[in-house]
Amino acid sequence: MPEAIEVRKIPLLSVTDASGLTQLIDDGVIEADRVVAVIGKTEGNGGVNDYTRIIADRAFREALIGRGAPPEQVRQVPIVWSGGTDGVISPHATVFATVPADRAEPSEDLRLTVGFAMSEAILPEEIGYTPMVEKVAAAVRDAMARAGITDPADVHYVQTKTPLLTIHTIRDAESRGKGVWTHHTHESMDLSNGTTALGVAVALGEIEMPRDEDVMANPDLYSSVASCSSGVELDQAQVVVVGNARGVGGRYRIGHSVMRDALDQDGIWEAIRDAGLELPERPHPSDLQGRLVNVFLKCEVSQDGQVRGRRNAMLDDSDVHWHRQIKSCVGGVAAAVTGDPAVFVSVSAAHQGPDGGGPVAAIVDLG
Repeated sequence: MPEAIEVRKIPLLSVTDASGLTQLIDDGVIEADRVVAVIGKTEGNGGVNDYTRIIADRAFREALIGRGAPPEQVRQVPIVWSGGTDGVISPHATVFATVPADRAEPSEDLRLTVGFAMSEAILPEEIGYTPMVEKVAAAVRDAMARAGITDPADVHYVQTKTPLLTIHTIRDAESRGKGVWTHHTHESMDLSNGTTALGVAVALGEIEMPRDEDVMANPDLYSSVASCSSGVELDQAQVVVVGNARGVGGRYRIGHSVMRDALDQDGIWEAIRDAGLELPERPHPSDLQGRLVNVFLKCEVSQDGQVRGRRNAMLDDSDVHWHRQIKSCVGGVAAAVTGDPAVFVSVSAAHQGPDGGGPVAAIVDLG
């Protein structure tokens, strides 16, 4: 049986700052060698060359080692950074750690559980094709098993990090006589995320196995719980499954919903309700009473260039890429709901939620 989870949100005061993490350890809230995952936002450009993710990763791993966690164990901890804190989004991290049995609050109700797995190596020529879908799906199933989840309905959030295409990996594939889906490295971010989301959806039974021609072309195929990120840091799919299980104990629970478009506040509130908080019909941030740990959202610009029947220019803007514009927009909407700008909002949501919208997960403290 997996152990109960303690989960806390901490600020990043700079891209190299891990003081929030060390404070949790020094205060006895968590133990360094019990940290099982970190999911956070850094203040870089969110693009292929966003090295703030690598800098923050190093800072957190060094902090864990400095507080006594074994270096080899720390190297295996999934630390997923999403770059780009456009608009009001504030740099932060959500830290997940197991709780010793003698400190865990017993409960037979559904409570938060976390599982982690790494896929087989993903080759550059597999990005955008069904071999990548299959490898991701296998890793999601492994992570579910480690989380003690047997029913896919109890999975509410799957955070992934996968490789994208770089000039180096494109040349590597072509030197072996292999082709790649695209030669545009920035486009490959959307591609990697979308292919990964299809793998999540297959593993959870949300869709049947897609065809190669469905990738980035069939918007009806999507996962309602996938949150996929990609970068230059790894050559495997790093998968964190967050859900609920009975018997693990603890105070926290997770729920999910989807935003139907970029302004869909109700989708965020529904995820919070799904996690177990009772809310009035027309809720206000004050109704949360400090019991919301964090929300995790994916967003995507609508391909018809409209939101609720009104035209926007994001897809035509040559000055500021739509990635940054839609992230800023949805970040503002999410912060207005939660009353806290430290919200996890990630862009590039192909095959993650409906067109123009995206999945939302919420973790709450049930006390």
